[in-house]
Amino acid sequence: MEAEQSFSDICGGRLALQCRYYSPSCREFCVSCPRLSLRSLTAVTCTVWLAAYGLFTLCENSMILSAAIFITLLGLLGYLHFVKIDQETLLIIDSLGIQMTSSYASGKESTTFIEMGKVKDLVINEAIYMDPVEPHGISQVVPVFQSAKPRLDCLIEVYRSCQEILAHQKATSASP
Repeated sequence: MEAEQSFSDICGGRLALQCRYYSPSCREFCVSCPRLSLRSLTAVTCTVWLAAYGLFTLCENSMILSAAIFITLLGLLGYLHFVKIDQETLLIIDSLGIQMTSSYASGKESTTFIEMGKVKDLVINEAIYMDPVEPHGISQVVPVFQSAKPRLDCLIEVYRSCQEILAHQKATSASP
């Protein structure tokens, strides 16, 4: 079963949450961010090229225009490959573990896997804070959806579903 809901991020941007229910012990949550805006890309490119053209008219050196084109292309490729994340996925399987995948705009994917034996609990860490807080008894906290930054209503939806799987896993491991 698959369900898709629309949410917003902390800045008011649009996010899509796809929930795929494979079985009572396996679910996948996919948060998709909007694609790269052609308007913002055009604005940045025009700004860089207009600044380069202004320097060119002052210096009359064509290397400035070539450098502006080169810098714009390298900047765009770097942004697409290392910064712009289009989709973040959380796959939870009660007998194996949790897999988190980030898909970049360039097609690159980054995957992290945490064995279920190392998972103590899932928590929502969405709050306004001013002082550093150190949770007691937790060796490591692994945040999910770092790029999308969904609001609390989206996180609660994912949290409840993950808690159901953890409860299912505890129930199956406790029964003989």
